[in-house]
Amino acid sequence: MSDSDDDVPTLSAHTLAALQEFYNETRTGPDPDGTPSDPFAVGAVEEDWRMSQFWYSDETAAVLAEEAVRQAGEGGRIACVSAPSVYQKLKQGVVDGSGRVSAVVLEYDRRFAAYADDFIFYDYNEPLSLPSGVAPRSFDIVLADPPYLSEECLSKVAQTVQYLSKGKVLLCTGATMENVAKELLGVKMCSFLPKHNRNLSNEFRCFVNYPSDLLCS
Repeated sequence: MSDSDDDVPTLSAHTLAALQEFYNETRTGPDPDGTPSDPFAVGAVEEDWRMSQFWYSDETAAVLAEEAVRQAGEGGRIACVSAPSVYQKLKQGVVDGSGRVSAVVLEYDRRFAAYADDFIFYDYNEPLSLPSGVAPRSFDIVLADPPYLSEECLSKVAQTVQYLSKGKVLLCTGATMENVAKELLGVKMCSFLPKHNRNLSNEFRCFVNYPSDLLCS
């Protein structure tokens, strides 16, 4: 992947069929109304608490996806680090402008490998252990949601973010990490309050390092 990649990649019919099969296998049951399932639906992959997975609500995923598209710009590239809900929302085709950007998801959970070339295996314990094709500063915006609320985890994820981003960072983490996030990534807390499908005990917030009318007061 490089800055010269102008074409927005599309998924082949074969890949979409594989995604549909994958989605059917990971769901707990069929849709009540019998309508076809969406392999990119938020929650298509069940949360696994053992990997500290807590998916955003559909509304929050949409807001964050819209922000990422707006900031990436025409033909822009978006990296979703440990934030598969936003990647899925970008791929649903319901966010205005999402068809004019490309996105990848960096995840430890290999179930997301069903998203083919859009999936990049990622272990935050090895923050710079990325495929050779992932060039430095090759994404117009990086959206990251570190899996654990700890300075150690955020510090390592910050290394990944700084490697990937051309400049813009959208971080989602606990409010208690505000000072650490500011020190590591130069971000400030936003007024927007993200929500999850399951209520979290810790207050969760968004942080950015660029002017954002949508997310910051």
